[in-house]
Amino acid sequence: MIPIPSSFESFRSIVHFVTTAHAQSFTEAADQLGISKSAIGKSISLLEQNLGTALFHRTTRKISLTSEGDAYLASCLIALETLQGAENALRSKLTEPCGTVRIDMPAAFGRSVMMPVLLNMAERFPHLKLTITFNDKVIDPLNIGFDLAIRFGTLKDSADLVAKKLNDQHLILCASPGYLLRNGTPATLEALRQHRCIMAWRGGSTLSWLVKDDKGEDFRFNPSPFHQISDGDAMVDACVSGAGIIQFPESLLRPFIENGKLVPILPEVKPEPTELSIIWPRSRHVLPSVRFIIDEIISLSEKRAFA
Repeated sequence: MIPIPSSFESFRSIVHFVTTAHAQSFTEAADQLGISKSAIGKSISLLEQNLGTALFHRTTRKISLTSEGDAYLASCLIALETLQGAENALRSKLTEPCGTVRIDMPAAFGRSVMMPVLLNMAERFPHLKLTITFNDKVIDPLNIGFDLAIRFGTLKDSADLVAKKLNDQHLILCASPGYLLRNGTPATLEALRQHRCIMAWRGGSTLSWLVKDDKGEDFRFNPSPFHQISDGDAMVDACVSGAGIIQFPESLLRPFIENGKLVPILPEVKPEPTELSIIWPRSRHVLPSVRFIIDEIISLSEKRAFA
């Protein structure tokens, strides 16, 4: 027999808690649920006792969530939404994806390359909802609560995560025509040190560039940063405006190159491609909506949509 956690036994109390938190009133919550005010109060008191913490501040006039109650409410809403999505999927006999899928992506690449793809899926399936966050940091989807994440760099399967490689990403150096007209086009890596390099700023430090040396080996290159910017979109905007030179995946910069707003430089120092991967928590029960997006992205990758 599968052991049932105590949190499952208090599911009714969780529903009472969420309803009360939204209503901000025991009386109104009781009316909505069709039970007595005292029943609501006893249910939430039992839940607080089981959790070992107060969920509400109570006064004679009103109630409000404690900081612990606010955090618990967020977790309850995610759990209830997941259950609702599973229920909707079963009711529709899995004919189309539905419910909310939470996806985390690198900022510039996510906005420019992945967003059109995801919004197209949502348009095709009106019951599919997306919660999208942009984050260039290394994250653990299990700890933060994402269903899927897109990440650069080599990733491997683990006991907790599944990683599927998508298209390779080719890092290139680019500048605007105006910048090159004013400052000249660097002919060597060393010449880059005399130019205005726009570098990524993460966690209180500058990220280096990956380039190829004269022997054809990749190494980390650290020109003196002229501008340091923590947001990828802002870096691209700065480069297009003529503020300096950036290194970014070609797939992201291609539209700017094709319309003449950016010019690739020093193609001979382009490093070996870096990987782009989609990752998700390892589970026997991947929700249909999550599996749908995984399969769609992998299928598009096989057509080199992200190259």
